[in-house]
Amino acid sequence: MTCLPNDQLLQMETTCGSLLYELQIIWDEVGETETERDKLLLELEQECLEVYRRKVDQASRSRAQLRQAIADSEAELASICSAMGERPVYLRQSNHKAGSLKEELNEILPQLEEMRKRKSERSNQFLEVQEQIQKISNEIRPGEVYSSKMVADESDLSTKRLEEFYRQLQALQKEKSDRLKQVLDLLSSLNSLCSVLGMDFKHTISQIHPSLEDTGGSNSVSNETIERLDSVIHGLRDIKLQRMQKLQDLATSMLELWNLMDTPTEEQQLFHNVTSNIAAAEHEITEPGTLSLDFINYVEAEVSRLEELKASKMKDLVLKKKAELEELRRRTHLLAGANGDIEFAVEAIESGAIDPCMVLEQIEIQISIAKEEAFSRKDILEKVEKWVTACEEECWLEEYNRDENRYNAGRGAHLTLKRAEKARAIVNKIPAMVEGLVAKTMAWEREKGIPFTYDGVQLLSMLEEYTLLRQEKEQERKRQRDQKKLQGQLIAEQEALFGSKPSPSKTLSAKKVPRTSTGGPSSRRLSLGGALLQPPKHDLPHAKSTRSTRKPDDTAMLSAGGY
Repeated sequence: MTCLPNDQLLQMETTCGSLLYELQIIWDEVGETETERDKLLLELEQECLEVYRRKVDQASRSRAQLRQAIADSEAELASICSAMGERPVYLRQSNHKAGSLKEELNEILPQLEEMRKRKSERSNQFLEVQEQIQKISNEIRPGEVYSSKMVADESDLSTKRLEEFYRQLQALQKEKSDRLKQVLDLLSSLNSLCSVLGMDFKHTISQIHPSLEDTGGSNSVSNETIERLDSVIHGLRDIKLQRMQKLQDLATSMLELWNLMDTPTEEQQLFHNVTSNIAAAEHEITEPGTLSLDFINYVEAEVSRLEELKASKMKDLVLKKKAELEELRRRTHLLAGANGDIEFAVEAIESGAIDPCMVLEQIEIQISIAKEEAFSRKDILEKVEKWVTACEEECWLEEYNRDENRYNAGRGAHLTLKRAEKARAIVNKIPAMVEGLVAKTMAWEREKGIPFTYDGVQLLSMLEEYTLLRQEKEQERKRQRDQKKLQGQLIAEQEALFGSKPSPSKTLSAKKVPRTSTGGPSSRRLSLGGALLQPPKHDLPHAKSTRSTRKPDDTAMLSAGGY
Protein backbone atom coordinates (compact mmCIF):
# COMPACT_ATOMS: atom_id res chain seq x y z
CA MET A 1 0.00 0.00 0.00
CA THR A 2 1.30 3.47 -0.86
CA CYS A 3 2.60 5.32 2.26
CA LEU A 4 1.36 8.77 3.07
CA PRO A 5 3.81 11.69 2.91
CA ASN A 6 5.88 12.29 6.07
CA ASP A 7 4.50 15.77 6.75
CA GLN A 8 0.95 14.38 6.51
CA LEU A 9 1.81 11.56 8.96
CA LEU A 10 3.52 13.97 11.27
CA GLN A 11 0.47 16.20 11.23
CA MET A 12 -1.73 13.15 11.89
CA GLU A 13 0.47 12.06 14.86
CA THR A 14 0.41 15.55 16.27
CA THR A 15 -3.36 15.67 16.02
CA CYS A 16 -3.80 12.23 17.61
CA GLY A 17 -1.25 13.09 20.38
CA SER A 18 -2.90 16.42 21.19
CA LEU A 19 -6.25 14.73 21.33
CA LEU A 20 -4.87 12.02 23.63
CA TYR A 21 -3.25 14.71 25.84
CA GLU A 22 -6.52 16.59 26.00
CA LEU A 23 -8.29 13.28 26.89
CA GLN A 24 -5.82 12.67 29.75
CA ILE A 25 -6.43 16.17 31.11
CA ILE A 26 -10.14 15.46 31.04
CA TRP A 27 -9.60 12.17 32.79
CA ASP A 28 -7.45 13.83 35.40
CA GLU A 29 -10.14 16.33 36.11
CA VAL A 30 -12.72 13.60 36.17
CA GLY A 31 -10.57 11.39 38.27
CA GLU A 32 -10.64 8.29 36.13
CA THR A 33 -8.71 5.40 37.51
CA GLU A 34 -5.88 3.78 35.66
CA THR A 35 -7.97 0.75 35.07
CA GLU A 36 -10.69 2.76 33.47
CA ARG A 37 -8.19 4.69 31.50
CA ASP A 38 -6.57 1.50 30.18
CA LYS A 39 -9.96 0.10 29.38
CA LEU A 40 -10.95 3.23 27.45
CA LEU A 41 -7.63 3.32 25.62
CA LEU A 42 -8.09 -0.33 24.66
CA GLU A 43 -11.53 0.38 23.31
CA LEU A 44 -10.12 3.33 21.44
CA GLU A 45 -7.41 1.17 19.85
CA GLN A 46 -9.95 -1.51 18.95
CA GLU A 47 -12.18 1.06 17.31
CA CYS A 48 -9.25 2.42 15.35
CA LEU A 49 -8.31 -1.09 14.30
CA GLU A 50 -11.85 -1.73 13.21
CA VAL A 51 -11.83 1.41 11.09
CA TYR A 52 -8.49 0.42 9.53
CA ARG A 53 -9.76 -3.10 8.91
CA ARG A 54 -12.84 -1.82 7.12
CA LYS A 55 -10.76 0.48 5.01
CA VAL A 56 -8.35 -2.32 4.20
CA ASP A 57 -11.24 -4.63 3.27
CA GLN A 58 -12.77 -1.93 1.17
CA ALA A 59 -9.47 -1.28 -0.58
CA SER A 60 -8.99 -5.01 -1.08
CA ARG A 61 -12.42 -5.32 -2.68
CA SER A 62 -11.71 -2.34 -4.89
CA ARG A 63 -8.43 -3.95 -5.97
CA ALA A 64 -10.24 -7.23 -6.69
CA GLN A 65 -12.86 -5.40 -8.70
CA LEU A 66 -10.15 -3.65 -10.71
CA ARG A 67 -8.40 -6.94 -11.36
CA GLN A 68 -11.71 -8.56 -12.31
CA ALA A 69 -12.55 -5.66 -14.59
CA ILE A 70 -9.13 -5.96 -16.22
CA ALA A 71 -9.55 -9.72 -16.60
CA ASP A 72 -13.07 -9.33 -17.97
CA SER A 73 -11.91 -6.65 -20.36
CA GLU A 74 -9.04 -8.80 -21.51
CA ALA A 75 -11.36 -11.79 -21.90
CA GLU A 76 -13.95 -9.74 -23.79
CA LEU A 77 -11.24 -8.22 -25.94
CA ALA A 78 -9.82 -11.65 -26.69
CA SER A 79 -13.31 -12.98 -27.42
CA ILE A 80 -14.05 -10.13 -29.82
CA CYS A 81 -10.72 -10.55 -31.57
CA SER A 82 -11.29 -14.29 -31.78
CA ALA A 83 -14.83 -13.81 -33.14
CA MET A 84 -13.57 -11.36 -35.73
CA GLY A 85 -10.69 -13.62 -36.63
CA GLU A 86 -7.99 -11.14 -35.61
CA ARG A 87 -5.00 -11.31 -33.29
CA PRO A 88 -5.52 -9.80 -29.79
CA VAL A 89 -4.71 -6.12 -29.82
CA TYR A 90 -3.68 -6.10 -26.10
CA LEU A 91 -1.06 -8.37 -24.64
CA ARG A 92 0.21 -7.95 -21.11
CA GLN A 93 4.00 -8.08 -21.12
CA SER A 94 5.91 -8.77 -17.90
CA ASN A 95 9.09 -7.12 -19.10
CA HIS A 96 7.36 -3.76 -19.32
CA LYS A 97 7.41 -1.50 -16.26
CA ALA A 98 4.55 -2.50 -14.03
CA GLY A 99 1.90 0.14 -13.48
CA SER A 100 -1.13 0.45 -11.22
CA LEU A 101 -4.28 -1.49 -11.84
CA LYS A 102 -6.20 1.64 -12.69
CA GLU A 103 -3.56 2.59 -15.26
CA GLU A 104 -3.75 -0.87 -16.71
CA LEU A 105 -7.54 -0.71 -16.84
CA ASN A 106 -7.45 2.75 -18.37
CA GLU A 107 -5.06 1.41 -20.99
CA ILE A 108 -7.24 -1.53 -22.02
CA LEU A 109 -10.64 0.18 -21.92
CA PRO A 110 -10.13 2.37 -25.07
CA GLN A 111 -9.00 -0.67 -27.04
CA LEU A 112 -12.01 -2.59 -25.77
CA GLU A 113 -14.34 0.21 -26.80
CA GLU A 114 -12.73 0.33 -30.24
CA MET A 115 -13.13 -3.43 -30.68
CA ARG A 116 -16.72 -3.24 -29.49
CA LYS A 117 -17.40 -0.58 -32.07
CA ARG A 118 -15.75 -2.66 -34.78
CA LYS A 119 -17.71 -5.69 -33.62
CA SER A 120 -20.96 -3.74 -33.83
CA GLU A 121 -20.10 -2.57 -37.33
CA ARG A 122 -19.17 -6.11 -38.36
CA SER A 123 -22.35 -7.44 -36.84
CA ASN A 124 -24.34 -4.84 -38.73
CA GLN A 125 -22.63 -5.99 -41.95
CA PHE A 126 -23.65 -9.55 -41.18
CA LEU A 127 -27.20 -8.43 -40.48
CA GLU A 128 -27.36 -6.41 -43.69
CA VAL A 129 -26.05 -9.14 -45.94
CA GLN A 130 -28.26 -11.76 -44.28
CA GLU A 131 -31.30 -9.54 -44.62
CA GLN A 132 -30.56 -9.21 -48.35
CA ILE A 133 -30.08 -12.97 -48.61
CA GLN A 134 -33.33 -13.47 -46.73
CA LYS A 135 -35.17 -11.03 -49.01
CA ILE A 136 -33.89 -12.54 -52.29
CA SER A 137 -34.48 -16.07 -50.99
CA ASN A 138 -38.07 -15.15 -50.20
CA GLU A 139 -38.47 -13.72 -53.72
CA ILE A 140 -37.05 -16.83 -55.35
CA ARG A 141 -38.50 -19.47 -53.03
CA PRO A 142 -41.19 -17.82 -50.91
CA GLY A 143 -42.36 -21.06 -49.36
CA GLU A 144 -38.95 -21.98 -47.93
CA VAL A 145 -37.64 -20.67 -44.57
CA TYR A 146 -34.13 -19.26 -44.57
CA SER A 147 -32.07 -20.94 -41.83
CA SER A 148 -30.03 -17.86 -40.82
CA LYS A 149 -32.62 -15.18 -40.20
CA MET A 150 -30.32 -13.17 -37.97
CA VAL A 151 -26.81 -13.63 -36.56
CA ALA A 152 -27.41 -16.73 -34.52
CA ASP A 153 -23.76 -17.25 -33.48
CA GLU A 154 -21.76 -14.12 -32.73
CA SER A 155 -18.71 -16.22 -31.92
CA ASP A 156 -17.79 -16.17 -35.60
CA LEU A 157 -17.79 -12.70 -37.13
CA SER A 158 -14.68 -13.24 -39.21
CA THR A 159 -14.16 -11.70 -42.61
CA LYS A 160 -13.96 -15.20 -44.05
CA ARG A 161 -17.48 -15.97 -42.90
CA LEU A 162 -18.64 -12.53 -44.07
CA GLU A 163 -17.13 -13.22 -47.50
CA GLU A 164 -19.02 -16.52 -47.61
CA PHE A 165 -22.26 -14.64 -47.00
CA TYR A 166 -21.34 -12.12 -49.69
CA ARG A 167 -20.62 -14.95 -52.15
CA GLN A 168 -23.96 -16.50 -51.25
CA LEU A 169 -25.61 -13.12 -51.80
CA GLN A 170 -23.89 -12.69 -55.19
CA ALA A 171 -25.01 -16.17 -56.23
CA LEU A 172 -28.58 -15.34 -55.23
CA GLN A 173 -28.38 -11.98 -57.02
CA LYS A 174 -27.15 -13.70 -60.19
CA GLU A 175 -29.89 -16.31 -59.89
CA LYS A 176 -32.44 -13.54 -59.42
CA SER A 177 -31.03 -11.68 -62.45
CA ASP A 178 -31.20 -14.85 -64.57
CA ARG A 179 -34.72 -15.53 -63.37
CA LEU A 180 -35.74 -11.94 -64.08
CA LYS A 181 -34.34 -12.25 -67.61
CA GLN A 182 -36.21 -15.54 -68.00
CA VAL A 183 -39.42 -13.91 -66.76
CA LEU A 184 -38.97 -10.98 -69.16
CA ASP A 185 -38.37 -13.39 -72.07
CA LEU A 186 -41.48 -15.35 -71.11
CA LEU A 187 -43.46 -12.13 -70.86
CA SER A 188 -42.23 -11.11 -74.31
CA SER A 189 -43.30 -14.49 -75.76
CA LEU A 190 -46.63 -14.24 -73.95
CA ASN A 191 -47.16 -10.70 -75.26
CA SER A 192 -46.46 -11.87 -78.83
CA LEU A 193 -48.88 -14.79 -78.47
CA CYS A 194 -51.59 -12.59 -76.98
CA SER A 195 -51.08 -10.08 -79.81
CA VAL A 196 -51.40 -12.75 -82.52
CA LEU A 197 -54.37 -14.42 -80.82
CA GLY A 198 -56.12 -11.10 -80.13
CA MET A 199 -56.12 -11.58 -76.34
CA ASP A 200 -55.70 -9.00 -73.53
CA PHE A 201 -52.08 -9.26 -72.38
CA LYS A 202 -52.52 -7.33 -69.11
CA HIS A 203 -55.54 -9.35 -68.08
CA THR A 204 -53.64 -12.57 -68.82
CA ILE A 205 -50.58 -11.69 -66.72
CA SER A 206 -52.67 -10.31 -63.86
CA GLN A 207 -54.19 -13.76 -63.46
CA ILE A 208 -50.69 -15.27 -63.22
CA HIS A 209 -49.18 -12.81 -60.68
CA PRO A 210 -50.10 -9.17 -59.93
CA SER A 211 -46.44 -8.07 -59.81
CA LEU A 212 -45.99 -8.91 -63.52
CA GLU A 213 -47.95 -5.78 -64.39
CA ASP A 214 -45.25 -3.63 -62.74
CA THR A 215 -42.93 -2.08 -65.32
CA GLY A 216 -40.39 -1.01 -62.69
CA GLY A 217 -38.58 -4.36 -62.69
CA SER A 218 -40.03 -5.72 -59.41
CA ASN A 219 -41.58 -8.71 -61.14
CA SER A 220 -42.00 -11.94 -59.25
CA VAL A 221 -39.23 -14.43 -60.05
CA SER A 222 -40.43 -17.37 -57.97
CA ASN A 223 -40.57 -20.90 -59.28
CA GLU A 224 -44.34 -20.83 -59.13
CA THR A 225 -44.53 -17.67 -61.26
CA ILE A 226 -42.12 -19.05 -63.88
CA GLU A 227 -43.97 -22.38 -64.00
CA ARG A 228 -47.33 -20.66 -64.39
CA LEU A 229 -45.94 -18.41 -67.14
CA ASP A 230 -44.49 -21.43 -68.91
CA SER A 231 -47.76 -23.32 -68.58
CA VAL A 232 -49.83 -20.42 -69.94
CA ILE A 233 -47.43 -19.98 -72.89
CA HIS A 234 -47.63 -23.68 -73.77
CA GLY A 235 -51.42 -23.52 -73.59
CA LEU A 236 -51.54 -20.45 -75.84
CA ARG A 237 -49.14 -22.09 -78.31
CA ASP A 238 -51.47 -25.07 -78.55
CA ILE A 239 -54.33 -22.67 -79.20
CA LYS A 240 -52.20 -20.86 -81.79
CA LEU A 241 -51.42 -24.13 -83.59
CA GLN A 242 -55.09 -25.11 -83.61
CA ARG A 243 -56.21 -21.73 -84.95
CA MET A 244 -53.33 -21.65 -87.44
CA GLN A 245 -54.35 -25.07 -88.79
CA LYS A 246 -57.95 -23.93 -89.02
CA LEU A 247 -56.96 -20.71 -90.81
CA GLN A 248 -54.71 -22.61 -93.24
CA ASP A 249 -57.54 -25.05 -93.99
CA LEU A 250 -59.82 -22.09 -94.64
CA ALA A 251 -57.14 -20.50 -96.85
CA THR A 252 -56.80 -23.73 -98.85
CA SER A 253 -60.57 -23.90 -99.34
CA MET A 254 -60.60 -20.22 -100.28
CA LEU A 255 -57.90 -20.69 -102.95
CA GLU A 256 -59.73 -23.68 -104.40
CA LEU A 257 -62.99 -21.74 -104.57
CA TRP A 258 -61.22 -18.73 -106.14
CA ASN A 259 -59.70 -20.95 -108.80
CA LEU A 260 -63.03 -22.63 -109.48
CA MET A 261 -64.96 -19.41 -109.87
CA ASP A 262 -62.23 -17.18 -111.36
CA THR A 263 -62.51 -14.67 -108.54
CA PRO A 264 -61.10 -11.24 -109.53
CA THR A 265 -57.64 -10.34 -108.25
CA GLU A 266 -58.98 -7.24 -106.51
CA GLU A 267 -61.29 -9.38 -104.40
CA GLN A 268 -58.51 -11.84 -103.63
CA GLN A 269 -56.23 -9.05 -102.38
CA LEU A 270 -58.61 -8.45 -99.48
CA PHE A 271 -57.52 -11.81 -98.04
CA HIS A 272 -53.87 -11.72 -99.08
CA ASN A 273 -52.73 -11.89 -95.45
CA VAL A 274 -54.68 -15.15 -95.14
CA THR A 275 -53.46 -16.93 -98.26
CA SER A 276 -49.85 -15.74 -97.78
CA ASN A 277 -49.68 -17.77 -94.54
CA ILE A 278 -51.04 -20.97 -96.05
CA ALA A 279 -47.69 -22.74 -95.67
CA ALA A 280 -46.17 -20.61 -92.89
CA ALA A 281 -44.58 -22.16 -89.82
CA GLU A 282 -45.72 -21.38 -86.28
CA HIS A 283 -42.91 -18.89 -85.59
CA GLU A 284 -43.53 -17.04 -88.87
CA ILE A 285 -47.03 -15.85 -87.94
CA THR A 286 -46.45 -12.74 -85.81
CA GLU A 287 -48.83 -10.11 -87.21
CA PRO A 288 -51.20 -8.83 -84.49
CA GLY A 289 -54.73 -10.22 -84.66
CA THR A 290 -53.87 -12.74 -87.38
CA LEU A 291 -55.29 -15.63 -85.33
CA SER A 292 -57.93 -13.80 -83.34
CA LEU A 293 -61.37 -15.37 -83.09
CA ASP A 294 -62.97 -12.39 -84.80
CA PHE A 295 -60.61 -12.64 -87.77
CA ILE A 296 -61.04 -16.41 -88.10
CA ASN A 297 -64.81 -16.00 -87.95
CA TYR A 298 -64.51 -13.31 -90.64
CA VAL A 299 -62.53 -15.64 -92.91
CA GLU A 300 -64.91 -18.50 -92.15
CA ALA A 301 -67.86 -16.31 -93.14
CA GLU A 302 -66.12 -15.47 -96.43
CA VAL A 303 -65.51 -19.17 -97.15
CA SER A 304 -69.17 -19.90 -96.39
CA ARG A 305 -70.18 -17.14 -98.78
CA LEU A 306 -67.95 -18.61 -101.48
CA GLU A 307 -69.40 -22.07 -100.81
CA GLU A 308 -72.90 -20.71 -101.30
CA LEU A 309 -71.78 -18.93 -104.45
CA LYS A 310 -70.16 -22.13 -105.65
CA ALA A 311 -73.39 -24.06 -105.10
CA SER A 312 -75.27 -21.54 -107.20
CA LYS A 313 -72.68 -21.71 -109.99
CA MET A 314 -72.00 -25.42 -109.80
CA LYS A 315 -73.26 -26.18 -113.29
CA ASP A 316 -70.98 -23.57 -114.80
CA LEU A 317 -68.12 -24.93 -112.75
CA VAL A 318 -68.76 -28.46 -113.96
CA LEU A 319 -68.82 -27.30 -117.57
CA LYS A 320 -65.64 -25.29 -117.01
CA LYS A 321 -63.83 -28.26 -115.47
CA LYS A 322 -65.13 -30.49 -118.24
CA ALA A 323 -63.66 -28.12 -120.83
CA GLU A 324 -60.40 -28.06 -118.87
CA LEU A 325 -60.30 -31.86 -118.88
CA GLU A 326 -61.00 -32.01 -122.62
CA GLU A 327 -58.31 -29.44 -123.37
CA LEU A 328 -55.81 -31.34 -121.23
CA ARG A 329 -56.61 -34.58 -123.03
CA ARG A 330 -56.43 -32.87 -126.41
CA ARG A 331 -52.98 -31.48 -125.65
CA THR A 332 -51.76 -34.87 -124.47
CA HIS A 333 -53.62 -36.76 -127.27
CA LEU A 334 -55.62 -38.87 -124.82
CA LEU A 335 -59.13 -40.06 -125.62
CA ALA A 336 -61.91 -39.53 -123.06
CA GLY A 337 -63.11 -42.95 -121.97
CA ALA A 338 -66.02 -41.64 -119.89
CA ASN A 339 -66.98 -38.52 -121.81
CA GLY A 340 -70.54 -39.72 -122.29
CA ASP A 341 -70.88 -40.19 -118.57
CA ILE A 342 -69.89 -36.55 -118.01
CA GLU A 343 -72.49 -35.37 -120.53
CA PHE A 344 -75.09 -37.46 -118.73
CA ALA A 345 -73.95 -36.03 -115.38
CA VAL A 346 -74.39 -32.46 -116.62
CA GLU A 347 -77.97 -33.30 -117.67
CA ALA A 348 -78.54 -34.91 -114.24
CA ILE A 349 -77.27 -31.74 -112.52
CA GLU A 350 -79.75 -29.64 -114.47
CA SER A 351 -82.57 -31.94 -113.42
CA GLY A 352 -81.32 -32.01 -109.81
CA ALA A 353 -80.90 -35.79 -109.75
CA ILE A 354 -77.15 -35.74 -108.92
CA ASP A 355 -75.19 -33.73 -106.40
CA PRO A 356 -72.99 -31.35 -108.42
CA CYS A 357 -70.23 -31.57 -105.83
CA MET A 358 -69.89 -35.28 -106.49
CA VAL A 359 -69.69 -34.73 -110.25
CA LEU A 360 -67.13 -31.96 -109.77
CA GLU A 361 -65.10 -34.22 -107.54
CA GLN A 362 -65.11 -36.98 -110.18
CA ILE A 363 -63.97 -34.50 -112.83
CA GLU A 364 -61.23 -33.26 -110.53
CA ILE A 365 -60.06 -36.85 -110.08
CA GLN A 366 -60.02 -37.34 -113.87
CA ILE A 367 -58.07 -34.08 -114.28
CA SER A 368 -55.55 -35.24 -111.70
CA ILE A 369 -55.17 -38.61 -113.47
CA ALA A 370 -54.83 -36.87 -116.83
CA LYS A 371 -52.13 -34.56 -115.43
CA GLU A 372 -50.21 -37.54 -114.07
CA GLU A 373 -50.45 -39.29 -117.44
CA ALA A 374 -49.43 -36.11 -119.25
CA PHE A 375 -46.33 -35.85 -117.05
CA SER A 376 -45.31 -39.44 -117.75
CA ARG A 377 -45.98 -39.01 -121.52
CA LYS A 378 -44.23 -35.64 -121.80
CA ASP A 379 -40.85 -36.87 -123.13
CA ILE A 380 -42.42 -39.18 -125.70
CA LEU A 381 -44.90 -36.55 -126.87
CA GLU A 382 -42.08 -34.07 -127.39
CA LYS A 383 -40.27 -36.61 -129.57
CA VAL A 384 -43.51 -37.33 -131.44
CA GLU A 385 -43.93 -33.61 -132.17
CA LYS A 386 -40.41 -33.48 -133.58
CA TRP A 387 -41.17 -36.54 -135.70
CA VAL A 388 -44.41 -34.99 -136.99
CA THR A 389 -42.52 -31.82 -137.91
CA ALA A 390 -39.91 -33.89 -139.73
CA CYS A 391 -42.65 -35.76 -141.62
CA GLU A 392 -44.15 -32.43 -142.70
CA GLU A 393 -40.77 -31.41 -144.06
CA GLU A 394 -40.53 -34.78 -145.83
CA CYS A 395 -43.93 -34.20 -147.45
CA TRP A 396 -42.91 -30.73 -148.62
CA LEU A 397 -39.61 -32.06 -149.95
CA GLU A 398 -41.41 -34.72 -152.01
CA GLU A 399 -43.69 -32.10 -153.53
CA TYR A 400 -40.64 -29.95 -154.20
CA ASN A 401 -38.79 -32.82 -155.90
CA ARG A 402 -41.79 -33.51 -158.19
CA ASP A 403 -41.77 -29.91 -159.34
CA GLU A 404 -40.03 -29.85 -162.82
CA ASN A 405 -39.53 -26.07 -162.61
CA ARG A 406 -37.80 -26.07 -159.24
CA TYR A 407 -34.43 -25.07 -160.74
CA ASN A 408 -35.80 -22.21 -162.81
CA ALA A 409 -34.49 -18.86 -161.64
CA GLY A 410 -37.25 -16.83 -160.19
CA ARG A 411 -38.20 -14.59 -157.36
CA GLY A 412 -37.51 -16.28 -154.03
CA ALA A 413 -35.91 -19.35 -155.63
CA HIS A 414 -32.80 -19.10 -153.44
CA LEU A 415 -34.97 -19.21 -150.31
CA THR A 416 -36.72 -22.32 -151.60
CA LEU A 417 -33.34 -23.95 -152.24
CA LYS A 418 -32.20 -23.18 -148.72
CA ARG A 419 -35.38 -24.67 -147.28
CA ALA A 420 -34.90 -27.77 -149.41
CA GLU A 421 -31.38 -28.19 -148.03
CA LYS A 422 -32.65 -27.91 -144.46
CA ALA A 423 -35.53 -30.29 -145.22
CA ARG A 424 -33.10 -32.90 -146.60
CA ALA A 425 -31.00 -32.63 -143.42
CA ILE A 426 -34.09 -33.11 -141.27
CA VAL A 427 -35.42 -36.00 -143.39
CA ASN A 428 -32.08 -37.79 -143.10
CA LYS A 429 -32.54 -37.79 -139.30
CA ILE A 430 -35.98 -39.40 -139.43
CA PRO A 431 -34.78 -43.06 -139.24
CA ALA A 432 -32.74 -42.38 -136.10
CA MET A 433 -35.62 -40.33 -134.75
CA VAL A 434 -38.08 -43.19 -135.30
CA GLU A 435 -35.67 -45.71 -133.81
CA GLY A 436 -35.21 -43.62 -130.64
CA LEU A 437 -38.96 -43.05 -130.38
CA VAL A 438 -39.63 -46.80 -130.66
CA ALA A 439 -37.10 -47.56 -127.91
CA LYS A 440 -38.52 -44.84 -125.66
CA THR A 441 -42.10 -46.03 -126.23
CA MET A 442 -41.25 -49.68 -125.56
CA ALA A 443 -39.51 -48.73 -122.31
CA TRP A 444 -42.56 -46.70 -121.28
CA GLU A 445 -44.91 -49.59 -122.05
CA ARG A 446 -42.75 -52.01 -120.06
CA GLU A 447 -42.78 -49.68 -117.11
CA LYS A 448 -46.50 -48.88 -117.19
CA GLY A 449 -47.75 -52.26 -118.45
CA ILE A 450 -50.12 -50.60 -120.96
CA PRO A 451 -49.75 -49.60 -124.64
CA PHE A 452 -48.89 -45.99 -125.46
CA THR A 453 -51.71 -44.53 -127.54
CA TYR A 454 -51.87 -41.32 -129.54
CA ASP A 455 -55.44 -40.18 -130.13
CA GLY A 456 -56.59 -43.74 -129.44
CA VAL A 457 -54.11 -45.48 -131.77
CA GLN A 458 -51.07 -47.39 -130.55
CA LEU A 459 -47.93 -45.39 -131.22
CA LEU A 460 -45.77 -48.46 -131.95
CA SER A 461 -48.17 -49.64 -134.70
CA MET A 462 -48.14 -46.15 -136.19
CA LEU A 463 -44.34 -46.10 -136.20
CA GLU A 464 -44.23 -49.57 -137.69
CA GLU A 465 -46.65 -48.60 -140.46
CA TYR A 466 -44.63 -45.47 -141.15
CA THR A 467 -41.46 -47.57 -141.38
CA LEU A 468 -43.15 -49.94 -143.85
CA LEU A 469 -44.44 -47.00 -145.87
CA ARG A 470 -40.95 -45.51 -145.96
CA GLN A 471 -39.50 -48.84 -147.12
CA GLU A 472 -42.13 -49.05 -149.89
CA LYS A 473 -41.14 -45.54 -150.99
CA GLU A 474 -37.48 -46.55 -151.15
CA GLN A 475 -38.36 -49.66 -153.17
CA GLU A 476 -40.50 -47.57 -155.53
CA ARG A 477 -37.66 -45.08 -156.01
CA LYS A 478 -35.25 -47.94 -156.71
CA ARG A 479 -37.68 -49.48 -159.22
CA GLN A 480 -38.04 -46.13 -160.98
CA ARG A 481 -34.28 -45.74 -161.16
CA ASP A 482 -33.92 -49.25 -162.61
CA GLN A 483 -36.71 -48.61 -165.12
CA LYS A 484 -35.09 -45.34 -166.17
CA LYS A 485 -31.77 -47.11 -166.58
CA LEU A 486 -33.42 -49.85 -168.68
CA GLN A 487 -35.11 -47.30 -170.89
CA GLY A 488 -31.77 -45.60 -171.41
CA GLN A 489 -30.36 -48.91 -172.59
CA LEU A 490 -33.29 -49.41 -175.01
CA ILE A 491 -32.71 -45.99 -176.52
CA ALA A 492 -29.03 -46.77 -176.94
CA GLU A 493 -29.85 -50.07 -178.69
CA GLN A 494 -32.28 -48.30 -181.05
CA GLU A 495 -29.62 -45.78 -181.95
CA ALA A 496 -27.22 -48.61 -182.66
CA LEU A 497 -29.76 -50.44 -184.86
CA PHE A 498 -31.35 -47.59 -186.75
CA GLY A 499 -28.62 -45.01 -186.50
CA SER A 500 -30.94 -42.25 -185.44
CA LYS A 501 -32.42 -40.88 -182.24
CA PRO A 502 -36.03 -41.51 -181.32
CA SER A 503 -38.51 -38.82 -182.15
CA PRO A 504 -39.30 -36.20 -179.50
CA SER A 505 -42.77 -37.59 -179.11
CA LYS A 506 -41.41 -41.03 -178.29
CA THR A 507 -38.89 -39.56 -175.86
CA LEU A 508 -41.56 -37.62 -174.07
CA SER A 509 -43.74 -40.68 -173.88
CA ALA A 510 -40.84 -42.66 -172.55
CA LYS A 511 -40.21 -40.09 -169.86
CA LYS A 512 -43.80 -40.33 -168.74
CA VAL A 513 -43.60 -44.09 -168.24
CA PRO A 514 -42.37 -44.02 -164.61
CA ARG A 515 -45.28 -41.85 -163.52
CA THR A 516 -47.92 -43.99 -165.18
CA SER A 517 -46.33 -47.20 -163.99
CA THR A 518 -46.74 -46.27 -160.29
CA GLY A 519 -50.45 -45.77 -160.38
CA GLY A 520 -51.20 -48.80 -158.14
CA PRO A 521 -52.10 -48.71 -154.43
CA SER A 522 -48.50 -48.50 -153.31
CA SER A 523 -47.81 -45.52 -155.59
CA ARG A 524 -50.91 -43.79 -154.26
CA ARG A 525 -49.55 -44.05 -150.70
CA LEU A 526 -46.17 -42.79 -151.85
CA SER A 527 -47.69 -39.83 -153.62
CA LEU A 528 -49.43 -38.86 -150.40
CA GLY A 529 -46.07 -38.96 -148.57
CA GLY A 530 -45.75 -36.75 -145.53
CA ALA A 531 -49.11 -35.06 -146.14
CA LEU A 532 -50.80 -38.05 -144.52
CA LEU A 533 -48.65 -37.60 -141.45
CA GLN A 534 -50.75 -34.70 -140.17
CA PRO A 535 -52.63 -35.82 -137.03
CA PRO A 536 -56.43 -35.98 -137.30
CA LYS A 537 -58.09 -32.80 -136.10
CA HIS A 538 -61.21 -33.56 -134.09
CA ASP A 539 -62.72 -32.77 -130.72
CA LEU A 540 -62.60 -35.31 -127.93
CA PRO A 541 -66.36 -35.74 -127.55
CA HIS A 542 -66.68 -36.80 -131.25
CA ALA A 543 -63.49 -38.87 -131.52
CA LYS A 544 -65.28 -42.22 -131.60
CA SER A 545 -67.79 -41.16 -134.23
CA THR A 546 -65.05 -39.69 -136.43
CA ARG A 547 -62.95 -42.85 -136.31
CA SER A 548 -65.95 -45.04 -136.95
CA THR A 549 -66.67 -43.30 -140.30
CA ARG A 550 -63.18 -43.88 -141.67
CA LYS A 551 -62.25 -46.79 -143.94
CA PRO A 552 -59.78 -49.34 -142.53
CA ASP A 553 -56.94 -48.47 -144.96
CA ASP A 554 -57.42 -44.70 -144.60
CA THR A 555 -57.48 -44.95 -140.81
CA ALA A 556 -54.18 -46.80 -140.72
CA MET A 557 -52.58 -44.39 -143.19
CA LEU A 558 -53.81 -41.31 -141.33
CA SER A 559 -52.64 -42.75 -138.02
CA ALA A 560 -49.22 -43.48 -139.43
CA GLY A 561 -48.99 -40.10 -141.11
CA GLY A 562 -49.98 -38.23 -137.95
CA TYR A 563 -46.71 -39.24 -136.37
